[in-house]
Amino acid sequence: MAVVVTVQATQGSVPRGPGTRMVVFAQGEWGTIGGGHLEFQALAHARLLLTGQTQQTDLRQVLGPSLGQCCGGAVDLSFERVSAADVQRLRTQLMPPQTPLALFGGGHVGKALVQTLASLPFAVRWIDSRDEIFPVDVPAGVDCEHSNPVQAAVADLASGSRVLIMSFSHAEDLDIVVACLKRLRERDDLPFVGLIGSQTKWATFRHRLEDRGFAAEEIARITCPIGVPGIAGKEPEVIAVAVAAQLLQLL
Repeated sequence: MAVVVTVQATQGSVPRGPGTRMVVFAQGEWGTIGGGHLEFQALAHARLLLTGQTQQTDLRQVLGPSLGQCCGGAVDLSFERVSAADVQRLRTQLMPPQTPLALFGGGHVGKALVQTLASLPFAVRWIDSRDEIFPVDVPAGVDCEHSNPVQAAVADLASGSRVLIMSFSHAEDLDIVVACLKRLRERDDLPFVGLIGSQTKWATFRHRLEDRGFAAEEIARITCPIGVPGIAGKEPEVIAVAVAAQLLQLL
């Protein structure tokens, strides 16, 4: 048994918006409606409902001095008792929409990115041309794929896929970029194509793409370097955070 707490409506400044949900069990919870004393009160009320000490399924919380939160807004919460019979419906309600993302490259940065992206709203397709490159502890929801030649995987990417290119080889990187540009020319359905590398690498790639007949406006569809500006660290985990932040900005 559990209780689903849902933010039904809000007024003024509040931590989370309408539709936000949290599942409360007798011990523990999943998700958050914003933390702080608001959530503390919601957890307490949900557990009263679980134990039959209340039947009240709606609660309005004003985020003022009484809650020790100075947001100044108000939140209307609903509480619903659920059980294992509700799992399929709850999975649909509680799982955020997943944006398809293709990650080419199973190196150090690729591994760090997969770990970072696993808890974010992306459905990751992880692609590499090398056998046995993927670790055994791949996060749930990440699909690993061996493709040789690696650029062949571009043709059947889900429409709307974000693409990150960071293979072990600059030659492979270029082949993947070319495949993405051809797909953009034909279908224009890859909103973001990012290539890892320095300004020097990108200058070389740009000349090679021009030699292959791509126009300047087509080449401009490729983002290189990748990651939000201002983060100078080169460690894989630092790069992964910068790139994930950039992807979230573009959702």
